[in-house]
Formats: sequence, structure tokens, C-alpha cells
Amino acid sequence: MDTDAQHTERDRSCRASAPGGSGDTTPPPPVTEQAAERSRSARVPGADEASEPPATPEGAADTESSGPDRAAGAEDTTAGAEPRGARGGLLGRIPGGRLTAAFLGGLVLLLLAAVFVVQPFLIPSDSMEPAYRDGDRVLVNKLAYRFGAKPERGEVVVFDGTGYFGDGDYIKRVVGVGGDRVTCDGRGRIAVNGRPLDEPYLHPGDTPSTVAFDVVVPEDTLFVLGDHRSASRDSRDHLGSPGGGMIPLDAVVGRADWTVWPPSRWTSHERPGGYDGIPAPGAHHG
Repeated sequence: MDTDAQHTERDRSCRASAPGGSGDTTPPPPVTEQAAERSRSARVPGADEASEPPATPEGAADTESSGPDRAAGAEDTTAGAEPRGARGGLLGRIPGGRLTAAFLGGLVLLLLAAVFVVQPFLIPSDSMEPAYRDGDRVLVNKLAYRFGAKPERGEVVVFDGTGYFGDGDYIKRVVGVGGDRVTCDGRGRIAVNGRPLDEPYLHPGDTPSTVAFDVVVPEDTLFVLGDHRSASRDSRDHLGSPGGGMIPLDAVVGRADWTVWPPSRWTSHERPGGYDGIPAPGAHHG
């Protein structure tokens, strides 16, 4: 029985190849080494399974199976993400970063304010004392006359005196505007359109004017005087000069509304009430 069991496979192949069927003992053809190798590999358990690709671990199947989608998603993510180098933008290239940018931004705002809104000026003399003293720093409101408004009598303005008073900026009080008749006999008060002015802002001990004059202010010009009349060179001193001592409106920088330095002098300046009752130009010329 053992012998039959050992030869079962060989006998089967012999019987299958025998021409006469039973009893044929012709030995099978020799098995070559390559054929034996193929036969062994064909019967190796799990050989078919080994030839299949390995199973993908759970959770990785979606990633692998959606390779193109994943690539597209990666592109979307990359495109949507801000590059590290660009994240800082200009700040990343400025020494000091945000602090420097904040300082520069503040400086730009100050420059814009000085050009369009307010501008500081240093009072260079005592010609406007006591309201504005030598060495005071004032802020000039540059918007006061930007939108069609014009200087009014009693307001203090800063103007460019080039061609009229001399090179540079000046600060004076507006006494007459276009069409006004301004007079002084040299002994008493100044009158505008026939009405004497009440000037409590004058320097103590000063008279309104020791210079006599009688002028009509041309349109779009101003007649200006200093508050310290005995120490001020103003429209009175340029009556015979080109322009007759009058200041064109387009030479006005703005209105001197605030004294801001020194701190003990901090104040805002209001238009005096003594100019309120002056008649309109032309109401009294005689």
C-alpha cells in the first residue's frame, strides 16, 4: 500500500500517456530541470496570492486611489497658502519691521497734515504781542479758507510776504477786507467804514497808530496791522510800495488759531468782538 501511495502521481501520468491503457510500463520521459522548476512553482501554495499586489493599509486606500485628486488638492492648498517669504510683504524687507513701518506711517500723516490741515509756525518777533509772543509756536489752520471762506476782520493770519512785505512768512491781524475804507488821523483810533475800532488786544501803552492814512482796500486783498503797533512793520509801512501794502488773498497760508508752545502759553485764539458792528463796505465813504 505504501508503494502504491508513493507512486500515485507518477502512475497517473504514466497511465494517461500509455497508448494501450493498462499494463504499459514504459518509463516517462525524463523531466528537465526547467520543467521541474516550473512544476514546483506551480504547486507552491499561495503563489497566486503572492503575484497579486499587496493590500493597501486601511485609511491609505482613499489617498492612493485619488492620486490625481490629491495632487489637485495639494495645488489648491499651495495656491491658497501665502508663501512664507511674501507673508511679511514689505514689512519683511524693512529694518525694524512693524515698528519702523508705524513710525514712517505716522511721519507721512504728519506731513500730509502739515500740507493740507495745520502747520506749525514760530513767532519771530514781538510785533504781535501780547497775544503772540516772540518764540511762541502756533498752529495755523490751513483749512480755514480752503472752501470758499475768506479772512474776516479781526482774524490773525499767516501769509507769504514775498513781493509785498519781503521774503518769508508774516503774522498780522486783518483790519480791513476788500472794499473797506480804513482811516487814521495819526492821533486817535483807527476807523473802518467810518466806525472807530475797539482794540483791547493792543500792546499796553501803544496807540492804535501814529501814522496817518486813508485807504480803500482793493477786492481780494487785506489790510493788516500788528498788535504791537509801535514795533510792527505792516500795511502802514508799505502804502507807497507795489500793491500799496495790501496782501492778496492767495498769499494767505491760514489762520493762527492756537498757541501750543511753550505749554504755559497753550491757548486758542478767538476773533475779537470789536469788529462785529462794522458797516458793510460802501455804506460810509465820506
